[in-house]
Amino acid sequence: MNDIEFKKSGPAIILVAPQLGENIGMVARAMLNCGLTDLRLVAPRDGWPSLEAVATSANATTVIENVRVYQKTEHAIADIDTLYATTARPRDMTKRIVTPRQGAAELVQKTNAGSHCGLLFGREAKGLKNEDIVLADTILTVPLNPEFTSLNLAQAVFCVAYEWFQAHGQTPPEELNIPKYTKPANKRELIGMFEHFEKSLDDSGFLQITEKRPNMVRNLRNMWQRAQLTEQEVRTLRGIITAITRFKPPSKD
Repeated sequence: MNDIEFKKSGPAIILVAPQLGENIGMVARAMLNCGLTDLRLVAPRDGWPSLEAVATSANATTVIENVRVYQKTEHAIADIDTLYATTARPRDMTKRIVTPRQGAAELVQKTNAGSHCGLLFGREAKGLKNEDIVLADTILTVPLNPEFTSLNLAQAVFCVAYEWFQAHGQTPPEELNIPKYTKPANKRELIGMFEHFEKSLDDSGFLQITEKRPNMVRNLRNMWQRAQLTEQEVRTLRGIITAITRFKPPSKD
């Protein structure tokens, strides 16, 4: 996979001096969950390739097979236009700080404009060194419990990658999953069920108080409306209403 193809897959994930192959594999898995494939390693402690990384990647082969390895951070970011460095610790330097959500929105905008962006992650134990952070345009920090901000490497990558994926706005915040054999009931079907149900209540005497009937009917219709009924559910409910109204309890004789 060449550099042009990598640019299509979103920002690069750059791991500086990762220690365990297992962690690299879990990072690859987290990346592919969110549609990212450009993984770069700077001086991995145990070398590369890594059987341990393959084992923990959950078949994220698109990422694993295209990992690129560098000896210095400067080499890994050479083609990057905008770089975000991730850290939970305050640094003694003047640097803009954003949340993953803000950073992701900016990354989407920049990559859509043709800019090649990267996200820098540090060592498992101590994170990034200041020498690495100074190369970044912006610091990215995950807002967490201030008394305990520790994340493992894959968690940190996933937090940012997930926000990147969501920032594309392709996933509706809520949807009603309806089986293929039916569809949402239209107003004619709903009103027919309302009237059927209300007639059964009239016949049973439930709506016998004339002055209260209009308000009770409105409340009942509003209740049904909130249920987001399908055609099939309306037919089922009308069948139930019919069965109940026709039912005659057995004689006690």
